[in-house]
Amino acid sequence: RNEAYGSPGNLLDLYAAADIPETEMFYLDRNKLISKFASSAAHVAGHRYASSETGTWLEEHFTETLADMKFLLDDLFLSGINNVFYHGTCYSPDEAGWPGWHFYASYEMNPRNSVWHDVSALNAYAARCQAVLQSGRPDNDILLYWPIHDFWQQPGNTLLPHMTVHARDWFEAQPIGKTAEALWKLGYQFDYVSDRQLGLATVADGKIHFSGGNYRVVLVPRCEHLPLETMRKLLELAEAGATVIFADAPPADVPGWSNLEKRRENFKPLLARLKALAADSSTAARVLIGNVAAELAVAGVQRESLFDQPGLMCIRRGFNGGLYYFIANRGDTAVDRWLPLAVEAKSVEILDPLTGDSGVATSYVNGSKTHCHLQLAPGQSLVVRAYTAAPAPGSIWKYWNAAGAAVPLGGQWQVKFLSGGPAIPASFATARLASWTELGGTNAQAFAGTARYTLSFNAPPSKANRWRLDLGRVCQSARVRLNGRDLGTLFTPPFQVVLDGLKPRGNLLEVEVTSVTANRIRDLDRRGVKWKTFNDINIVNLNYRPFDASNWPLTDCGLLGPVTLTPVTAK
Repeated sequence: RNEAYGSPGNLLDLYAAADIPETEMFYLDRNKLISKFASSAAHVAGHRYASSETGTWLEEHFTETLADMKFLLDDLFLSGINNVFYHGTCYSPDEAGWPGWHFYASYEMNPRNSVWHDVSALNAYAARCQAVLQSGRPDNDILLYWPIHDFWQQPGNTLLPHMTVHARDWFEAQPIGKTAEALWKLGYQFDYVSDRQLGLATVADGKIHFSGGNYRVVLVPRCEHLPLETMRKLLELAEAGATVIFADAPPADVPGWSNLEKRRENFKPLLARLKALAADSSTAARVLIGNVAAELAVAGVQRESLFDQPGLMCIRRGFNGGLYYFIANRGDTAVDRWLPLAVEAKSVEILDPLTGDSGVATSYVNGSKTHCHLQLAPGQSLVVRAYTAAPAPGSIWKYWNAAGAAVPLGGQWQVKFLSGGPAIPASFATARLASWTELGGTNAQAFAGTARYTLSFNAPPSKANRWRLDLGRVCQSARVRLNGRDLGTLFTPPFQVVLDGLKPRGNLLEVEVTSVTANRIRDLDRRGVKWKTFNDINIVNLNYRPFDASNWPLTDCGLLGPVTLTPVTAK
């Protein structure tokens, strides 16, 4: 495996040499376009997996939620990563006591962390997403060439310029980074390609072929220097019927000092040939020079215009008979509208990777694009399967719409602490939902674990037979049961589930809420308990300073609500 920490060579070539190229995202260092280097190498080289060391410095120790991890997974999946492993799952012997042994920069993904109680729901989500993203083949249209030689030739560059996920000027400040960001925002599907990888390309039916897949165009960002061999290869591809696009202008020179004059002499006729091909529309060769968006339109490359909806993003994969889309709403606003897919499909199927539910979506074709009705809450993600060869099988997908106002669920909640530590607090009853650190006494302020909230209620006065249960604010995950029937585990906002089977009177709602471990570790540090007994650099905080939770404020825990029922109808 190779990670994007830095190298004197081209990262894409290092990644491609690995069976499973690997990347990593950190706390605030989360640029999906950087993680695409690993997935691009896998796609071009034909490797099935692109991996990530996942959860390093996601948040501060003992405060990370399952929702935090889910949103990180979504960023990685959108980057083309399809094989995540948690960082980390440290071994700890029983005699070490709680909280056991720890690695200094990990998510604490182990049974000693209270969030482990509901981690199976997160794992099921990851497994469903990866089952899709590991199947089929990448379906990206554009090969975005990395003009690394311009970066190496910049004045002031050291002999070993590092390319890290932290300081990213090597990418973000360069033409490739600006071009990649523009392509991403417009919804174009692309992979990066290096000089060496490009040398392996062939052309068939106007498409650029690699062992990993086919591409419609090669796009060269604005650059001043291009290796002689790469210029020859781009001309070869164009003359074989592929489309080659140069942003704004072609490169003017070769890089490096070795045999410079000889290489310049050989470069000039190639450049002249390139310009001649670009000026002559009568030839079968396809060289385009100019504005990137305009030339992509000339080349007939479709963009995924669902990116025009703020917060929506997607990645696309092909399978025999259609395309998979992984679509995520990374914005703050719910989406409930028709959205276009850059494919003409006979029908569309929706799969919810959180629940495993699926069904045939409402869709229609307009021109060459299929329009699909999608509902996505903020933070939600869906898998959409567009069938181009035959209609999708299965039942109809349910679109839930409110059929009335939300009804608050009032009454006396019975709260019983089930598992966790350092000690199990006493049960209590309350008509007002708030953090158990406020309602449960001193022991509850140091507690991390699971408590069951139970409420008996009568059905609201309505003829509705389906309701949306909204738990409001949950800190941090919840297992929900109604009248003894399991309704699932909710670990990400909005904490909602559609239910039926309400009885006119005497319904029993049970919500098992699990907290993060922050207050328990805070209690240890406030009492001066010596628990940091590790080698390496011991345990440090996000800023790589000695870890100390004694001054942390209390973290809210439990069911905070408000809990409501809203009548809904399906269409």
